[in-house]
Amino acid sequence: MIDNLKKKKTVKAGNSVGLLHVSVMLFGLSAVLGQFVDAPAVIIAGGRVVCSSAALLLFSLVTKSSLTLRSKKDYGIILFTGVILAIHWTTFFQSIQSSSVAIGTITFSAFPLFLTFLEPLLFHEKLRFRSVISALVLLLGVGITVPAFSLENETTMGIVWGLISALAYAVMSLSNRYLSRFYGSRTICLYEQGTAAVILLPSMFLIQAQWTVQNIAGIVVIGLICTALAHSLYVAAQRNVKAQIAGVISGMETVYGILFAFLFLREIPGPRELIGGVIILGVAIFSSLTSSKNDVPDGE
Repeated sequence: MIDNLKKKKTVKAGNSVGLLHVSVMLFGLSAVLGQFVDAPAVIIAGGRVVCSSAALLLFSLVTKSSLTLRSKKDYGIILFTGVILAIHWTTFFQSIQSSSVAIGTITFSAFPLFLTFLEPLLFHEKLRFRSVISALVLLLGVGITVPAFSLENETTMGIVWGLISALAYAVMSLSNRYLSRFYGSRTICLYEQGTAAVILLPSMFLIQAQWTVQNIAGIVVIGLICTALAHSLYVAAQRNVKAQIAGVISGMETVYGILFAFLFLREIPGPRELIGGVIILGVAIFSSLTSSKNDVPDGE
């Protein structure tokens, strides 16, 4: 009986790892699509969550899904996470606009380092040596990829915005680990993205932008495919994978982002970007192969 339960947990973890990779690939695509939208970062982020939250709300109404939460505490946590989500996506696009897709996605990939130390603290878990090593190796890959910079150039600002985005994403991941124990992924995403939409919507009227067909189409695709779908898959997958492992796999967004940038923008990464990307990819694959055996959360 115990062996069967362990096998079921292993299968769930394996499937969740696959969903994580698909969602992260779509996240990486959003970074490239954002470069085709000629608008400020806050406008892209705002349009993204407006489209995604509208789609999720429509789907929830059609399927008559329950949107009631258990307690005031959960309402507070999920609304707080929505605020963090608005910060994350705004700073993410700002990082890319200030530098490049490679720099934006690479600096964002530093967030597993935050997770490695925050998760045990918040969930009262043991800090695993392997998790620390994985996060440090991933950070090494990020460090190798980022070129030398001074405090006066645009690359520096891109890195700063990327690190803020990384910290926000780490906090959001930990909140979602707690919420995913009690609620479906669509419910969580609807509340979080709806909150982010309310916060960012005023900027779409206060900040001047050109609403061309290309800009609107780009924002809609980012909102529906790279947000509503991708975020739902990501949150659902977190039920069976620890946030540290999900965070390390999400480091592959850098690799996917650089690949898509090469295919669609003809941004050719240099040797540093390639070496860092290989390290990041290696850590992600290693974590994917070992998570189903050793990192299945208890109680699921």
